[in-house]
Amino acid sequence: MALPDLDELIAEVDRRCDTAHRPGGQEQPDWLALLTVAAELAGQLQALADDLVEDYVEHCRMHGASWTDIGAALGVTRQAVQQRFHAPHKRYSPDAMTDDLRQAMVHVKRAAVQHRNNYIGTEHLLWGLTAEDNGATRLLQAAGVSPETVHRSVGTRLSMGASQAAERIAWTPYSRKAIALAEARSKRNGFDSIGCEDLLIGLALVGRGVAADVLAGAGFDPAALDTATAVAPSPGNG
Repeated sequence: MALPDLDELIAEVDRRCDTAHRPGGQEQPDWLALLTVAAELAGQLQALADDLVEDYVEHCRMHGASWTDIGAALGVTRQAVQQRFHAPHKRYSPDAMTDDLRQAMVHVKRAAVQHRNNYIGTEHLLWGLTAEDNGATRLLQAAGVSPETVHRSVGTRLSMGASQAAERIAWTPYSRKAIALAEARSKRNGFDSIGCEDLLIGLALVGRGVAADVLAGAGFDPAALDTATAVAPSPGNG
């Protein structure tokens, strides 16, 4: 993958800034407007870079690397890397999930292992959620979206890796955000367990990652859902 160079980023800023080039034959563009867009784009790139580093820090910690080792790899002190990454990520046990979601997670793990991926990304989660009938597939159907189409579409986005890991596979930052959103939704609805439909909406609400891209392309919009399209809770919820 070729990284964008500065000229390409400047061109992207120029395309994004609607107000920079006003009609009327002015000699100079609106440089302040361009600066605002450039800062927004830089922030998005920085957030993406931070997520990338956080993902590999998580893998290093899972596989026994010390904070000193990680700090040395990043060129900072142990104290600095701990301050940045030390907040522990919440672990979700099977008891925190409905029966349907536990079954979907079997498909999720299988997809990662079969594709030799050393991570569980949003694409693996969406593939597992749409592997068989559950609250997520029923919610898609209620929203007018074909679960089979989503499953096939996300399946084309699963890429083959080179990992031999089969047991301890870390979730990516976007996947963790999705399940945190799912847990919050489940609690708001008065349930003790996270259901497939909760995780589906969480994946869409993250707004980034393969799953959000596939769901948006399929026309699934969680903001457009209302009580008329509500589905029955997954088995084990409530």
